[in-house]
Formats: sequence, structure tokens, C-alpha cells
Amino acid sequence: MAFPVSSHHRAAGRLDTSDLDLESGFAEAPLPPPVLRCLQYMHDVEHHTVCYLRDLLVTSAHRDPEITEFLTVWNYEEHWHGEAIGRVLAAHGRPAGPGRVGRLRDGLPLTERLRPIGFALGSAALPELPAVHLVWGAVNEWCTQAGYGQLARRAGHPLLGELLRRIMRQEGRHIAFYSSAGRSRLERSGAARRLTRVALERLWRPVGHGVVPAEETRFVVRYLFGDEGGAEAAARIDRNVARLPGLQGLTLVARAVDRYGRAA
Repeated sequence: MAFPVSSHHRAAGRLDTSDLDLESGFAEAPLPPPVLRCLQYMHDVEHHTVCYLRDLLVTSAHRDPEITEFLTVWNYEEHWHGEAIGRVLAAHGRPAGPGRVGRLRDGLPLTERLRPIGFALGSAALPELPAVHLVWGAVNEWCTQAGYGQLARRAGHPLLGELLRRIMRQEGRHIAFYSSAGRSRLERSGAARRLTRVALERLWRPVGHGVVPAEETRFVVRYLFGDEGGAEAAARIDRNVARLPGLQGLTLVARAVDRYGRAA
């Protein structure tokens, strides 16, 4: 595996916000409602990371020690991303933290609760399924990092921008792992390339789809990727995906932006 997991561990850790006043730093320049709405979405998705981890670990991927070592740190870092965003929401009087997360999970549909069973059975029948998970993770991390960048651009708030840049740096290491591990599996197996391409073409949706209410997904996609700058960011993600073996010509993110509608 090209990605040096050991070096990631040395750089990894809880997001450092010790010098950021997230409790009162927005008092004189509060964030507008559209930005807070996006942050609520990101808070919910970051705190759902442990459920994505659950789905991957019931597949044969749990037998790969490098994958499990990375995932342990990845889940820890993503948790603290959600915590930091929650502090920003709380500073604006918006619900955040365990209460909000608990209500979200209680409201998930039955299909979401049955996902681990489906993935466990699928992994037994399809040995290449972990390749799909890893590449899917790369696409989602590319989208997440780009989404944070787009939100920082649209908000134009120095304090929020600094927080999001710190999150984006950690997301960059997550991207490096997922894309490297996914590439390695795609290079080794034609079946993995075919299965991954079909799964992405037919099933991939924006991060948070099926977890957060559909109207929130539509809003966030339009707000972050619906203008010219967002379209450029979406195109960059699609180019990154197309560089992976067997995935040339896919336009997943551009199609999602078109499906959810561009900003007026």
C-alpha cells in the first residue's frame, strides 16, 4: 500500500482548536442561516462516521491490519470535526452534540439499520466489495473536503474559515489513504474495477444521502456546488475519480449537482 499509515498516525489526533474562540467569537459577526444550515448537515454527517465504519468492518476489510489501523484514527478525527462544528452551532443557539445525533439515529429508516447485514452477506458473496468501500470513501472524502472549502468561500468569515481549513488538512490525509488503498485494489483486480464502476454509477449519492433528510441534501448541494465556483470544484473531484483504474469518464459529482439543481 503506497499510503504510509505509520506516518499518518504520527500526524493524527484531535483537531486543535485551543486558540479559536468558537464560543464567543461569532458574537459580533454571526453566521447567516444558510451557512448554519450547511454546518448542521456537516455536523450530522461527521457524527455518522462511526456508522460508516461499522459497515466497512463487517466486510472482509477488517482482516487487513493497515485498513483497520487507519480506520481507528480516521473515526477519532472525524468525531472531533463534528464536535468542533457543534460548538459553532451551539454558539448560535442551534442544537448540537449527543442530543441532536441521538434523534437523528432514532429517525433512520429500517433500510439504514439493516445495512450491516447486507454488507456482511455481500462481502461473503463478493470478495471485491472492500474495493468499492475504499473508492467510495475516497469520493466522499473528496466531496467533504471540497464542501468545507466551498463553505469557507461562501461564508467569508475569518474564524469559520480557519476552523474549516484545519478540518480540511485532516481530510486531506483521509483522502490520501482511501484513494491509495482503493487504487491498489483496483489495480490488482479486473472484477474489482467492474464492480466499483457499476456501484458508483448506479448507487453513489452525495455524502449524507439517506441519513439526513433529502431536502437538506438538496439544499447543501445547491448552496455549495450550485454556482460557478462549486461547478469547478465538482469537476476537480470528477477528474480525481477518473484517474483511478477503471473509472475513466465517470462524472458522479457533476451529475449530482445537476440532479439536485443549480443555485439561481
